[in-house]
Amino acid sequence: QVQLVESGGGLVQAGGSLRLSCAASGSIFGIALMGWHRQAPGKQRELVAIITRGGYANYSDSVKGRFTISRDNAKNTVYLQMDSLKPEDTAVYYCNALQLNGMGYWGKGTLVTVSS
Repeated sequence: QVQLVESGGGLVQAGGSLRLSCAASGSIFGIALMGWHRQAPGKQRELVAIITRGGYANYSDSVKGRFTISRDNAKNTVYLQMDSLKPEDTAVYYCNALQLNGMGYWGKGTLVTVSS
C-alpha cells in the first residue's frame, strides 16, 4: 500500500502562483510514475502532469509552459509549481502514483481556487 498526502492548495488571484506537494509513504519502492490530475466542478478528472523516477516529465497542453512538475526521490515527494494561474485552473488536484506492478494509488485531493 502507498499513502499519498497532498498539501499546498488554496485561494489565489489570476496570474498568481501556488506550489502543491504530495508526500508518499508506505510501500514506496517500485513507484515508477507520480503525477497530478485535477477535477473541476461538473467535469471529468483530467491529467495535468506526470514524472518518472528518472525525472522525465510530460504535461497536458492546457498547462504546458505554466506548470512545472518535479520530484524529490529522497523525500518521496512530488511537487507541482503552478504559475500564471487562470480561473479555469480551479479544481481539486489529486496526486497519484503508479507502481511497476501496475498498482495505482490516489491522494484525497487539495482544492485550488483561482479568482478572476
